[in-house]
Amino acid sequence: MEHIPSRAMPGASLPAAYLTAETSSFTDFLRVQAPHLLPGGQRGWHGDDPVQARRSVSELSPAPPHGTTVVAISFDGGVLIAGDRRATSGNLISQRDMEKVFVTDDYSAVGIAGTAGLAIDMVRLYTLELSHYEKIEGVSLSLEGKANKLATLVRGNLDVAMAGLAVLPMFIGFDLGADNPANVGRIISYDVVGGRYEERAGFHSVGSGSLFARSALKKLYDPGSDVHAAIRQAVEALYDAADDDSATGGPDLARKIYPSVITITGAEGAVHVSDEEAATVAEAVVTERSSQPRG
Repeated sequence: MEHIPSRAMPGASLPAAYLTAETSSFTDFLRVQAPHLLPGGQRGWHGDDPVQARRSVSELSPAPPHGTTVVAISFDGGVLIAGDRRATSGNLISQRDMEKVFVTDDYSAVGIAGTAGLAIDMVRLYTLELSHYEKIEGVSLSLEGKANKLATLVRGNLDVAMAGLAVLPMFIGFDLGADNPANVGRIISYDVVGGRYEERAGFHSVGSGSLFARSALKKLYDPGSDVHAAIRQAVEALYDAADDDSATGGPDLARKIYPSVITITGAEGAVHVSDEEAATVAEAVVTERSSQPRG
C-alpha cells in the first residue's frame, strides 16, 4: 500500500484533515482524503459492465495468482489459523511459499483465499484500520467490532469480486473480556458480499481445498486438544486437502516449505508458530502417511 507521509516536507504543510482525529476509521479517512489508495481504487472496475469486466479478467494471461487453502481450529484455551503455501495462476504454480495467514493485532489474525494481490492489500488495510482505531480511541476495538470491520472491507470489494477477483478471508480472534467465560477463541467466515458467519463447530476452512480439509477435521477435531495437538490437526487437514486438490500445496520437504500457523491464546496473544515447530509437525505427518497413506 502506498505510503502516506507522516510529516510535511520542508516548506510544505499537510492538509488540516491529516492533523485532526475526525474519525477513528482509517478506511473512512482514506475514502475522503485518498480514495485511490483503497483496494480496487485504481483498477477501473467502478461503473463497468460486470459481464464485460468478468470477460476482461478471464482473458488475463497469466491469470492473477490465487491462494488456497486456510483452516482454523479452536482448542482448549485458544484458537489457531493455518494455511498452505501454494499460489496458482490457472493451471500453473505461481508461488510455492506464499504467506496466507497474518497477525492483524494482539488478539486477532486473518487467513486469505482468493485473488492474492487484492487479499493481501485488504489485510494490510485491515491491520492499519485496527491500529488506527486503537491510537485514536485509546482502546482496542471489540472482537465484534473487528469482525464487522472486516465484513465492511469485503463488501467494499464487491465490484471487483463480481468481475471475478473475489477475496474470501477468515477471521479468528480471542476476547479477553468477561463475555468469554469459557476461555475459547472464535472463528468467523465471510462470503463475497460481506456476510459474516460464526463457525460454532470449532473448526472451519476456506479455499479450493476447503471441502477436503473440513472432511478431515470432522474426524480429527477434538475440542479438548491443547495447542500442540491442534497444530497437528491443522497440518493433517492441509495435507489431506493437498492430496485431493491440485491448488493446495502439501509440505515440501526438499525446499523446506511448511504450512504457516498462527495461534492465539489469552496468555500469549497472537503468535506465529516457528518454522522449526512447523517443520517438525509436517515431517511427522509425512512420515506417518508414508506408511499409512489412508487412501
